[in-house]
Amino acid sequence: MPSSVDRDRGGRPALTSAHDAAEVAQTLFLARGFENVSVDDIAAAAGVSRRTFFRYFGTKADVLWVESPAELARFRALLAAAPADERYDAVLCRVAPEALHHSPAERTWALRRAQLILTVPAVQGKAAARHQEWRRIATEFVATRRGTGPDDLVAIGAGHAVLAATLAAHEYWVTHPAEELRDIMARLLRMLIPRPG
Repeated sequence: MPSSVDRDRGGRPALTSAHDAAEVAQTLFLARGFENVSVDDIAAAAGVSRRTFFRYFGTKADVLWVESPAELARFRALLAAAPADERYDAVLCRVAPEALHHSPAERTWALRRAQLILTVPAVQGKAAARHQEWRRIATEFVATRRGTGPDDLVAIGAGHAVLAATLAAHEYWVTHPAEELRDIMARLLRMLIPRPG
């Protein structure tokens, strides 16, 4: 994980990365409560200006989604790389947990993100677009594997199953943090994804 503030070649402090600022924000949210932390609080604690904060994020709730573009891109790439003869349910059970897997150094960050997403209404409102994209990627993958269109009931069911398993896995992980999110997700996916008929 990158360090919070490094020095550039000119001797001035380098800007904190978006991920660093998000990590600072998570710590403040958990310590004080989401509603009691302002953008100015986050910027000051992260050592950046308010302007820099808004260059990274539209709102303070967006800090929790700093890794979403990379996770979605990883999901697409892993699905695209799956062997053509591997059944779609096996691919999803293997790939979806891997797409959300983070290094041991980022485990605490990922767990804190899950806690906040599951408990803060303002954050949950922001979650809808990410959840829809996660589900859409899975649905389109299954439809393509089955040679059908996006209105294929099995593909739709699989997409919703992937999203349900993802949300349920995070909920379970928050109360069982000693377990691995990847393993929890894999078990839930095997329970929920419709098998080829």
